[in-house]
Amino acid sequence: MAKDLDFNRDKDLARDFLSNFADTNGDPKYMKILQDVANHKTKAIQIDLEDLFNYKDLDEDFLQRVTENTRRYIGIFAEAIDELIPEPTEAFPDDEHDILMTQRSEEGTENTDNSDPRQRMPPEIKRFYEVYIRTSSKGRPFTIREVKASHIGQLVRISGIVTRCSDVKPLMQVAPGDVVELSGIFLPIPYTGFRAMRAGLVADTYLEAMSVSHFKKKYEEYELKGDEEEQIARLAEDGDIYNKLARSLAPEIFGHEDIKKALLLLLVGAPHRKLKDGMKIRGDLHICLMGDPGVAKSQLLKHIINVAPRGVYTTGKGSSGVGLTAAVQKDPVTNEMVLEGGALVLADMGICAIDEFDKMDDSDRTAIHEVMEQQTVSIAKAGITTSLNARTAVLAAANPAWGRYDLRRTPAENINLPPALLSRFDILWLILDRADMDTDLELARHVVYVHQNKESPALGFTPLEPSVLRAYISAARKLCPCIPKELEEYIASAYSGIRQDEAKSNTPHSYTTVRTLLSILRISAALARLRFSDTVAQSDVDEALRLMQMSKFSLYSEDRQRSGLDAISDIYSILRDEAARANKMDVNYAHALNWISRKGYSEAQLKECLEEYAALNVWQIHPNTFDIRFIDA
Repeated sequence: MAKDLDFNRDKDLARDFLSNFADTNGDPKYMKILQDVANHKTKAIQIDLEDLFNYKDLDEDFLQRVTENTRRYIGIFAEAIDELIPEPTEAFPDDEHDILMTQRSEEGTENTDNSDPRQRMPPEIKRFYEVYIRTSSKGRPFTIREVKASHIGQLVRISGIVTRCSDVKPLMQVAPGDVVELSGIFLPIPYTGFRAMRAGLVADTYLEAMSVSHFKKKYEEYELKGDEEEQIARLAEDGDIYNKLARSLAPEIFGHEDIKKALLLLLVGAPHRKLKDGMKIRGDLHICLMGDPGVAKSQLLKHIINVAPRGVYTTGKGSSGVGLTAAVQKDPVTNEMVLEGGALVLADMGICAIDEFDKMDDSDRTAIHEVMEQQTVSIAKAGITTSLNARTAVLAAANPAWGRYDLRRTPAENINLPPALLSRFDILWLILDRADMDTDLELARHVVYVHQNKESPALGFTPLEPSVLRAYISAARKLCPCIPKELEEYIASAYSGIRQDEAKSNTPHSYTTVRTLLSILRISAALARLRFSDTVAQSDVDEALRLMQMSKFSLYSEDRQRSGLDAISDIYSILRDEAARANKMDVNYAHALNWISRKGYSEAQLKECLEEYAALNVWQIHPNTFDIRFIDA
């Protein structure tokens, strides 16, 4: 038989706890809060279960009673606070509550002896504060499905994604798509009248929230702590920070350095541009990873969603058009037609990762077109005509048309995505799985090491934690780099050169449009942000062009093998063509290195080519600067 509960004794315990509990500095924590309440500085009194657990004069049974009968104990703590609340120490103007209380107390003077309890004013009305009990952050929170009928009346902690918000509680500061952790009291909503007769013992349930905390704050809301600011300042001064940040993304995945760099730039993004006439130019980068099976595309997607403060992961076959954009549904409470945001809307100001992109139906895939360029979702359904924001970066992963890339077919046949969609991706990265003795050995050793030790092999530095990455990126995203005048001509000539190369090619590897030029500008701005620079440098533009070229590197290497060109001959052809295009006999070494690195060659191969052709008297090399002068035959 359950023992009788003495609520008066528990009230004494609560009063003792509130008046005597001290924080780490030895100050009375809750008496300070009560003084602020008395001075009308705050209205919320949050009681932490951790403090109850750590308080020496309370037993575990009291803590269990608070957890299992929370609604009742909020009332007990409120009664204790009524007795403890001090006199105000600061003057404050009367608000609506004070005026109302004065008026009510004047109206109730005729019942001065309190003989009629029905005429007595309840203490709940007099209170100008609210009491919340916050659960401990230790342990795993429940999922919504794990909360059962046995938890009724108890304090529970659940985690999940917010799908819809009403305007009833605007101070909660949550939006659809936020990953949050709620702690609150799980309570029933009993039916009344005829509905109660029909429902019998069945009742709806709800969670009366006591506290709401974000798992990952948005970049804009991220506040750097003192030690984080120092750490980011140290990282920003590191000359190799670009490589370190990229290699800290999914260090367990072997290789893919350039892909990780592109994904890092996807997280950083470029600033959005808004013109005077209201036209907007997006700053978010869109990347599509297309490759053979088993090249870790899905793992990279999952890791990026883990790092990003706001991310939604979905698969192509399991996503419909309305599931990605928005669906019109009947609200179960009000029976009104309401809009339910889809994956792209929930990922607003974040990243939407779509796996198995090639398996999507064409009709569903067209829903993404508007989101990728205009960054809105327009709806005209069931009498609802509106436009929803979907300012999201799309990260897609797909397999080629026949499962694996078929080198006998053209790139267009293999990629098998409509040009209208392809042109919207800033980078389409082709990853071909080719047999190579040395690479395969390194890969196998890496995978075996990860399986044995459950961590990546040593990278030469300690990989940065996702929280540090988020802090660094949030600081970088505050900058808005601009392109200086002197780079305009350089970018324009680079873009026209890409167009010319594509026009000459029998089987072009990509669709180069004006969107490609915007992509170059976006990637360059993202690189400038990483350096904490307000202006885009030429090195940023060169790296942007190199990444766009490297995305098709696996195809270029196959083309070279097919045409029989070795690396040295190909480098010579590149330098000769570029010099002829500029109509110059002298070539700067830095420019030469930039041209060949875009095609995927290394500096060692360039030096080998320079020595070989200098011996043939094709050109002369400056002994100090390595600049090239062609000998006119």
